[in-house]
Amino acid sequence: MKEKSKFSVDSKGFYGEYGGAFIPELLYPNVKELEENYLHIMKEEQFQKDFLALLKDYVGRPTPLYFAKRLSSKYGCKIYLKREDLNHTGAHKVNNTIGQILVAQKLGKKRIIAETGAGQHGVATATACALMGLECIVYMGEVDIARQAPNVARMKMLGAKVIAATSGSKTLKDATNEAIRDWINNPTDTYYIIGSVVGPHPYPDMVARFQSVISQEMKQQLLTQTGNELPSCIIACIGGGSNAAGAFYHFLDNEDVELVAVEASGKGIHSGESAATMVLGSDGIIHASKTKLMQTKDGQIIEPYSISAGLDYPGIGPLHAHLGESGRAKFVSATDDEALSAVRELCELEGIIPALESAHALAYLPKTSFNTNDTVVINLSGRGDKDLSTYINAFGYEQ
Repeated sequence: MKEKSKFSVDSKGFYGEYGGAFIPELLYPNVKELEENYLHIMKEEQFQKDFLALLKDYVGRPTPLYFAKRLSSKYGCKIYLKREDLNHTGAHKVNNTIGQILVAQKLGKKRIIAETGAGQHGVATATACALMGLECIVYMGEVDIARQAPNVARMKMLGAKVIAATSGSKTLKDATNEAIRDWINNPTDTYYIIGSVVGPHPYPDMVARFQSVISQEMKQQLLTQTGNELPSCIIACIGGGSNAAGAFYHFLDNEDVELVAVEASGKGIHSGESAATMVLGSDGIIHASKTKLMQTKDGQIIEPYSISAGLDYPGIGPLHAHLGESGRAKFVSATDDEALSAVRELCELEGIIPALESAHALAYLPKTSFNTNDTVVINLSGRGDKDLSTYINAFGYEQ
């Protein structure tokens, strides 16, 4: 995305009507320090050299763009999977944590905190902290700790302290609340690595920039494999929206490329157990940013629900709120059952077990139709190891 793109964040941290930094006074110095330095740091030659070297030699980038032959045959178009599941730690999240840990070091921070839902961002943060020898504290909802036990074990093995959030729905929103409280109480030595394109400016822009490596590689790989760097359509799942931001980033200004964001509608959009923010949400402020969020008429957060621990967030990143409101991106949703069906389909047709989050993107395929010559890229944001217990229960694999 060009610096002067109409989808770039403005000088006040807004994408159209959405964004900003609605922060308590105690956090103002931290956020201001980051805002004043992040772009300068990220553009330094040595920073870019270090960041790209770690992405290549430690994370394992570039990730493959895989032509899914059997899936393509079934849906009558050319379907490619961007294999973020093959990254070290098993998801796209590590692209951002590697970048932010380097920023934190430049700012002289020694203590790192993070929030996590599905656990992938927590694992990626713990990994980066272990690599750099920094203290790591990860906040995670008590419900998510129970349903994502493998990732909790991985974080602990990597030296992180995992603290349970026991308020509210005991999921991602509540973990984020606890992380912000920690940051307020430890403003001097602590750096907060936010895992998605949410929170106060400059986080949504910074995270999107670090994740933009996904679409940058996509363009190069499509040109090599198809002779055209532009796909017909890009599909990505979306909770807060970091993997979608990364997949869309370098295509935002080319409106010939359809962008499809798939939210989690849980047990049905209007079932009362859903996380389809763009359908159910309205304008408001959550975690220091103005965006779309699920709330009552008097502004109380409506607890979201999804079978996927990474998608049950009551808001959406401000960039995505802008993309949805402006019509640049198409927002759709998939239920728990539709996501599970997509998991089984990818397993049986391509021999790939996806994360539940990614399965929501795959679940869009049966709901639409493409032409034979259409090139469709699905961002496979994570692998399904962490969700095996859910799959065992859902598919009746118990012994």
